[in-house]
Order: sequence, then C-alpha cells, then structure tokens
Amino acid sequence: MALGSRNKISVSFSMASMTDIVFLLLIFFMITSTLISPNALKVLLPSSTSKTMGKQSVSVTIKSDLTYYVNAKPVEADFVEQKLIELLSGEESPGIILHADKSVPLEYAVKIMEIANKRKYQLVIATTNK
Repeated sequence: MALGSRNKISVSFSMASMTDIVFLLLIFFMITSTLISPNALKVLLPSSTSKTMGKQSVSVTIKSDLTYYVNAKPVEADFVEQKLIELLSGEESPGIILHADKSVPLEYAVKIMEIANKRKYQLVIATTNK
C-alpha cells in the first residue's frame, strides 16, 4: 500500500502579480506626468552652487547704459525682436541666453522674456557663481 499526498507542489512561478504591479506603476506615472505645465516660461533661476547648461543659439546682452547687443553686435531696442526672429528662424529648438547687468531695471529684462515667450523660444538667464 502506497501512501501519497494528494496535494502536489507546483514548481512553476506565476507572473500575474508582477504584471499587476508593473501596470499600476505605469498608470501612476502616466497620470502624474500630465500635471506638469508645458506652457510655462522656461527660465532657469540663478544658482551659485550648480551649473545648468542648455543649447542656446543666440546671446542677448543688456549693458548698464541700457544698450542691447545680440551676439556681441549692437542693436537698437526697437529692433531686438526682428533680429532674434532673423537669427532663430531655421532653428529646431531655438534658445536665448540673457546677459543683463545687475544694475539694469527689471523691465528691460522682462522685454526680452516677453519676446521669448511670444515666439516660444527657450530662455536662460546668465548668472555668476559666488
């Protein structure tokens, strides 16, 4: 007489619980990624401890005497937007780096920010490290 157990132990591994977890994580990341505002003005805030480098096509400089320079060439304040359009017309993801003297009133830097926002250009404000 042979005594044997009725319950056999299965050696196979079920992946059902693992796939459930993966799908839950996928849904979580898809929902949270829609919370990011894609229409925000892309401005990197000044920081003295880290450097952020991005691809910037054109450099705009505002000196303390309120003169504008685009790629180190003087430009009248009224023609800055036309010059930027001319230089960035063929770029895939156009970018501007803004060098403004610290004594320049904020309204002059905001003028360049408005141009960048209106034309969908990326904008980076240059700072110095401490």
